Amino acid sequence: RLATQAGERLVELRAKMWAAGAISWEVMDGGDMASHHFLTGELAGARPDDAVLSEEGVDDPRRFDVDRVWIIDPLDGTREFGEHGRLDWAVHVALWEGDRFAAGAVSLPALGRTFATDPAPVVPQFTHDRPRLVTSRSRPPHIAGIVARALDAEPVHLGSAGAKAMAIIMGDADIYVHAGGQYQWDSAAPAAVALAAGLFVSRIDGSPIVYNDPDVWLPDFVVCRPELAEQALAAIAAA
Repeated sequence: RLATQAGERLVELRAKMWAAGAISWEVMDGGDMASHHFLTGELAGARPDDAVLSEEGVDDPRRFDVDRVWIIDPLDGTREFGEHGRLDWAVHVALWEGDRFAAGAVSLPALGRTFATDPAPVVPQFTHDRPRLVTSRSRPPHIAGIVARALDAEPVHLGSAGAKAMAIIMGDADIYVHAGGQYQWDSAAPAAVALAAGLFVSRIDGSPIVYNDPDVWLPDFVVCRPELAEQALAAIAAA
């Protein structure tokens, strides 16, 4: 619910700012902060005992003393949000409880779609000849090229991490490999939804991803159809 509502507000704000003649950086900054304040305000009112880890907020040390921590990226793909016509930006909301996800949602507001852990989305069957590997449109990591060659994968370029992971959920891609720079809020909600949908999710060394760690830096991430995981991880390990 919150991810969808935040996304609807962002769509409206973006249109109003463009109509008012705002320039790109104003649209990006306005979207980031408006969504952050909306989400944190709603969570503070509904779940005052929970902690929040947000890209746009100050790290709350209470997150190490409570069982429930909301990990949010109020606007993932800020660059794309600030470009006319781009659809590949998202809102991420995940709930980490103890040592696992309790809930998560990724909203793709420009598409009018939200993917959540309950009910879990159903991934379409693999019906094409070559797998499709989704990666950054502006900074594709070297490791993604290695995996693409190993799997003879067709490249797909998108912005937001949430948009990339949800491309697999929608059947528009089959594997997403990232290395070189992300934070917990970039991957938490996409990981929660992908796991609920039965996809493979790990670090690039194949180890499980752990959230609510003191270090918010979480630089690498793999999401893919389970049948591609072994080959993808082998290509990464051999690199």
